[in-house]
Parts: sequence; C-alpha cells; structure tokens
Amino acid sequence: MTSPVRALWDAPAASPAPPKRVWRDWMLLGVIPLLAVVEASVRPEVPWRWLWAAVLAVLAATVLWRRTRPLAMFATAIAIGTAVGLATGGDPQLYMTAYFLVLLYAVFRWGSGRAMIVAGALVAGGMLITFVSSSPTGADVIGGIAVAVTTGTLGVALRWRSRARVRELDQARLIEREQLARDLHDTVAHHVSAIAIQAQAGTAVAGTDPDATAEVLRTIEDEASRTLREMRAMVGVLRAGDSPELAPTPGLVALNTLAGTDAAGPTVSVHLEGDIDSVPGTVAAALFRIAQEAVTNARRHAHGATLVDVDVRVDEGGARLEVRDDGRGAASGVPGYGITGMRERAALLGGTCEAGPLPTGGWSVAAMLPRKGWTG
Repeated sequence: MTSPVRALWDAPAASPAPPKRVWRDWMLLGVIPLLAVVEASVRPEVPWRWLWAAVLAVLAATVLWRRTRPLAMFATAIAIGTAVGLATGGDPQLYMTAYFLVLLYAVFRWGSGRAMIVAGALVAGGMLITFVSSSPTGADVIGGIAVAVTTGTLGVALRWRSRARVRELDQARLIEREQLARDLHDTVAHHVSAIAIQAQAGTAVAGTDPDATAEVLRTIEDEASRTLREMRAMVGVLRAGDSPELAPTPGLVALNTLAGTDAAGPTVSVHLEGDIDSVPGTVAAALFRIAQEAVTNARRHAHGATLVDVDVRVDEGGARLEVRDDGRGAASGVPGYGITGMRERAALLGGTCEAGPLPTGGWSVAAMLPRKGWTG
C-alpha cells in the first residue's frame, strides 16, 4: 500500500466513542418500514414493490447498530439489497432505499479507516454491478457517484470537526490546570511564608511574652485555615464532578489585604491610582497574583527589608504594577516557579513582567498589562 492508503487503513475508529443508541435511531426504525409500505402502496408501477418494502422493513433494524458496528450494518444492507436485486432481475426503484446512505454516512463518521476503505469498495462494486446489469445514462452515473462521495465526505467532515473540538477542550483543560497550578503555588507560598514568619516571631518571644506568643499562634491558625480553604477550593475544581463554592476572583481592591505591619517581617504598603473599576476581572486577578507573589518573595528573600511598596496605576495605556522592597537579596541565576509564573500571567494578557535588583538597593517587580490586551 502507498503511505496515505496505509495511514487510512490503520486509522482507528472515531474518538470520542459514539453513543450506542439515541432517540433518532428508534425514530428511523419506526419511520423506514412505514414509509416503505406507504410508497409501495402508492406506486403500483414498481415491480416487486411489496418484496422490496418487506426487505427494507427488515433491514431497518440495522440503524440500531449503525454506530457501534457501522461496516457490518452497511455490508449487510448492501449484500441483501444486491442479492434481492439480482434475484428479481432489476434494481430497487423504491425511493426509501436511499436510507442506505444513512448507513454509509455512519461508516465514514464512526468507523475505522479500514471500514472506510471496505465500504468504499462495496459502493464501487455495487455501482459496477448496476452499470453492467442495466444501461444507465451519464447523468445517472455522475449523480450516483456524486451522492455517494458527498455522503462519505460529510461523515469525514463531521468526524474531523468532532475530533478538533475534543482537542480544543483538552487544550482548554490543560491551560486551566496550568492556571490553577500557578494560583495554588502563589496562594500557598504567600500563606506559608506568613506562617513561617509568625512562627519565627513566636519563637523569639515565647520565653518572655506569653500574650504575644498566644497572639502569634492565633495568627498562624488563621493563616493555616485560610490556606486550607483555598487549597480545597482549587482541588475541588480539579476533581471531576465536584461543584465547589469558590470565592470570587480577587480584584485590585483585594490588594489592600496584602497591606499591613508584621512584627517579624517588613511593612507592606499598597497604593492604588486611577480608574481601578475599569480593569477587567482577568487583568485584575493577574495583577493581584503577581503582587501577591512579589510580596511573598520579598518576605522570604529580602534580608533586612523594612518596607515593601505595592503601587498600581491605571491609565489610558493600561495597568502598571510595581512592587519594591528595601532589603538585601541576590538574584537567582535560574528563575523559580514564582517569577516564571508572574511572567506567564503577564504574557497571557499581552503584557510584560520584569524582576531584578534596584540600583539603589532592594528588589523590584514591574508588570505592565496594556489596555489592548484586555479581554474583559
């Protein structure tokens, strides 16, 4: 076999698998015999019309297995139809024999590549027998070939369309899982960082200030509970069949939750400027996560930092975020998941995100999400 033919011969059946039966199959099972009997009764000029009506009534059962066994059903209908035609000395002239096209369509829509090739050969053989046993006109020949080719092409087109949609859904799921992975990393890193800092503070005052130690423990409990809630929400999304009640997507106003003074870490200051209400939810959520990750990195790695500034400015060009600290921290040679995730978030919205040391000391994370990349 040549390469294209071999590839078609080895092609698997349609994916996703078809339903075994649907309501249309039962409708066809009832309609085909009825219409065959009606046609036979109103067309007395058709030879052997009642025999053909009976054959079509029996063969109507093939529609029930046309998806699960398309080639077998099509071959059965063609074989019995051809045998009866040869025995009666003529082609069936009932219009209801056109229902064989439903079986042909099923082969190209649901069958394997091997089934398509065999079905094509059966169609060609059936046409050849018809042409030899009768004297069809050129229009009949062209019309028959055109109908068969159109039916097969329609089946293949819908098959490819279905497969393309499955690929699109798989890609969408993959992107969503990557987004959830970034959210999980950012959320857990932020809260665990806060827990670690509070634990250090608790260790420092445990022997001298029991009240401060109790306050630190309460703070750790709150952070841990919040982390568990957010993790359960994200895991619920990943589990098939779950419909968890998720918290709203964080917006720019949520940046204020990052502000505050921590006894064991730097003070975080948040400043918002411009029409923040005009920022779409996807953009606002991306800025929040980038800022959250940047603050977490500052708490972890900015040694001696006393202040972290979070500035957001919204103008006609878009939204700009800058997170600066006054600590001492060395840039890593290889970007971690946090910096990589921030850059990916910005890139998905047509923006940029850069991180690096400041000339005057400290570290800066700057993100720019242009208005042209906003999709709402």
